[in-house]
Amino acid sequence: MSNLKQNLADSIKTSMKARELERVKVLRNVQSVIKQIELDRKVELDDAGVLDVLQKQLKQRQESLAIFTENGREDLATKEQFEIDIINEFMPKQMDDDELAALVNAEVAEQGATSMRDMGSVMGALKSKTAGRADPAVISKLVKEALQG
Repeated sequence: MSNLKQNLADSIKTSMKARELERVKVLRNVQSVIKQIELDRKVELDDAGVLDVLQKQLKQRQESLAIFTENGREDLATKEQFEIDIINEFMPKQMDDDELAALVNAEVAEQGATSMRDMGSVMGALKSKTAGRADPAVISKLVKEALQG
């Protein structure tokens, strides 16, 4: 069992003992998504796979939060923010903007990338280096800026 899955299971047990029912509900939901993917693909997810699932769950909730906030549904927005906070506990520390920009510039220089045609290879290399620690949309924006300017 991967470390992240074990941490998730341990957190569920701890939350159950503390009678934190809403937290247990969120954690079980995430755990069930992981198990469903494992059943569908007939594989056991490693930490990278679990991290990918967590990122997708986080992104879904962030999109919902934005919609609920925009439509004045503070009750639902509060619930989504609660779930985001719980999932974030299992995510690695996020890279700051300066650190991410330096990594992008270093990768562009290392590959000798000069045009937008090189974006795919730069993004591919950065994906593994930043797994779970940076938003792919932000990385993409930085790579585009580096290749155009």
